[in-house]
Amino acid sequence: MRQSKQLTTRMTDKLDYEELLGCMRCGFCLPTCPTYIRSKDETASPRGRIAIMKGVVDGLIEPDAGVEKTLNECLGCLACEPACPAGVRYSVLLEDARAAITEHKRATGQMDVRERVIRKVVFDGLFMNKANMETATGFLRFYQQSGVQTLTRKLHILDWFPDQLQKMEAILPPVPPKTERRRRPERLKAAGQPTARIAFFSGCLMDTMFYETNANTMKLLQAAGCDIVIPDTQQCCGALHGHAGEQAGAVRLAKQNIEAFEALDVDHVITNAGGCGAFLLGYDHLLKQDSAWLARAERFKAKVKDFASILIEVGFLDRVTLTLPNQVITYQDSCHLRNVQQGALAPRLLLQAIQGTTYVEQRHADHCCGSAGVYNLLQPIIANDILEMKMGHVRDTAAQTIVTSNPGCHLQMQLGIQEHGTDSMRAVHLADLLAEALPNT
Repeated sequence: MRQSKQLTTRMTDKLDYEELLGCMRCGFCLPTCPTYIRSKDETASPRGRIAIMKGVVDGLIEPDAGVEKTLNECLGCLACEPACPAGVRYSVLLEDARAAITEHKRATGQMDVRERVIRKVVFDGLFMNKANMETATGFLRFYQQSGVQTLTRKLHILDWFPDQLQKMEAILPPVPPKTERRRRPERLKAAGQPTARIAFFSGCLMDTMFYETNANTMKLLQAAGCDIVIPDTQQCCGALHGHAGEQAGAVRLAKQNIEAFEALDVDHVITNAGGCGAFLLGYDHLLKQDSAWLARAERFKAKVKDFASILIEVGFLDRVTLTLPNQVITYQDSCHLRNVQQGALAPRLLLQAIQGTTYVEQRHADHCCGSAGVYNLLQPIIANDILEMKMGHVRDTAAQTIVTSNPGCHLQMQLGIQEHGTDSMRAVHLADLLAEALPNT
């Protein structure tokens, strides 16, 4: 009982009670919420989860494992936020509640050994420093290129691992050699007359497993007339930390990234991953307790923009003609690009400008695909149910090419093709498809 009171106190300290009161229980969020659509369970909806958080703070609900389970089953897609007439910042409530639970479990010894070890390796090691990510990526490349992957599959060693991990292993992109990843200069000049000075946020997964996508993004930005700087002191955005309740780690990364970018004489900080961009825009909330850092975070936030938006803004389509062989294309929104960055239009304008192709809008393109960072690994049953619904909408378009704007979405759609698609389908990042469509490529 004493420990549950401690958690109630911690959640009371973390959560903004005025934000909790902002929910009018109107239900406008319900038809936007993937977990509610799937289950029709009120506790699996945004307003239901807000009611649970408020119940804990008010002392009406015991903050037990059931509360943690309910909060963890939220994808965090934030489709509820643009639907909310009261403007409730559900994302802030969700992440603060998860942080309170994580901090409480760690402080009271309720976190089991397995969870402590995984969190230590993933959040204090792998995603805390890009050098560690480089090392891990090097091991992955060795696994893919040395014959170990082939042998592992032949001997069915992967059968010992959870089914979802087996599926994800099968769709991981080939990792480029480290020499290729290190060859990139810190500054790149615009092609032709400069239109903007930008800094590129390269990310962690995007700059290792999806290095070619980053290279293609910068190629597009150069073609659009952007002078580019890529600061080598930048780190992971901290999104995985924030979503998992590891707020201290997220704060540390936020400060490192602000320091890496704030001294640069640039107009914009550009991202090509919806999840990263959305989290960068939340640095002001992370650092709200420190007025000096809050001011720096707000200045940083004002410059963050998705690459598709800047391409449209600087007149990229007036400078180049995009052409591809005949194919049907559909677009799967990155939830955080759409719901947090309001970046739904620019990718569609770019895709519709590709000559030789037919763009077909997908029904419920704004609904989450089920990836949600590492949600598809932690909640595979729910994630796979959502993915199956999504692939039904994709098949209805008769598209051969499914375009995404986020690495997790990209992998999830590849998994969807493997499970529910056809041999003629492919999933591709928007930057890679646009690079394909450039003249002389």
